[in-house]
Amino acid sequence: MPPRSLNAASRRLHRGIVVSALFVPLLGAGLAAQDSAVPVPPPLPPARPADLGAAPAPPAGPTLDAPRPPERPPELSAPAAKPADTKPEEQAAEATPLPPARPPELSGEAALALTVAAADDTACRQRLERLGARFEPQPALADGQCGAARPLKITSLSGDLALTPPALLVCRAAEALARWATEAQVLAERDLSQPLKGLSLGTTYVCRGQNHDPDAKLSEHAFANGIDVMGFTFANRPAIAVAPLPEGTPEAAFLAHARARACGVFRTVLGPGTDAAHANHFHLDERERPAGHRLCQ
Repeated sequence: MPPRSLNAASRRLHRGIVVSALFVPLLGAGLAAQDSAVPVPPPLPPARPADLGAAPAPPAGPTLDAPRPPERPPELSAPAAKPADTKPEEQAAEATPLPPARPPELSGEAALALTVAAADDTACRQRLERLGARFEPQPALADGQCGAARPLKITSLSGDLALTPPALLVCRAAEALARWATEAQVLAERDLSQPLKGLSLGTTYVCRGQNHDPDAKLSEHAFANGIDVMGFTFANRPAIAVAPLPEGTPEAAFLAHARARACGVFRTVLGPGTDAAHANHFHLDERERPAGHRLCQ
């Protein structure tokens, strides 16, 4: 390398060493000053300009008047005060209308009378005629809760079998009596070798309770639906009264057979041995019971 180039390089190296020597002390002094200096608080923000103060409130709109409700109609206003001498009871009586009068047919004994429409018994009467019965229609019976809409007065049955006294029955009970009497005539010929000529009857229609008890349920007699047979009459032998008879006699056999046949015709059959009230007659009726139940005692 030529001498001029070496001199230039030497001068540049010398200047770098000198600058480095000057910079290192300055750097150390700066770091020391940073370590020992007290922190300075940040400057406060400038005050808000007056023209940037709180925003003014928006201007109020025009005032609107609220609509008033309509006036209360006079008829809905408080009633005018009545004179002081008017009693509260009189006011209540004037304000509350009285109920209509109770119809006469719904009061007293009329209310207890039968009001159920009578069933049409035309077909029953035709069957009764074919059985040979003689009867006459009677006016309706009405006695409080007792009565019958279409009763019949039966004077005799098939074969001129007399009823003494005549029976007052509804057709259904009269038909059952006619059917049973036909079978009783056959039994009389078989057990007694005698033709049956008549039936001695007790009660048919009467308004009373069962067993003559006024507090008991109404008897079927109260509806002309029951018959009490007291005995049997014949042409050529003494009558047979319904009563307990010695077993083994023709009379006892006839009564037992007649009673058994009645159980196949009537819905209720009571007699001697049932209770004291039926010790001297057969009670026969057509009382309807649930499920077709029959009472044969």
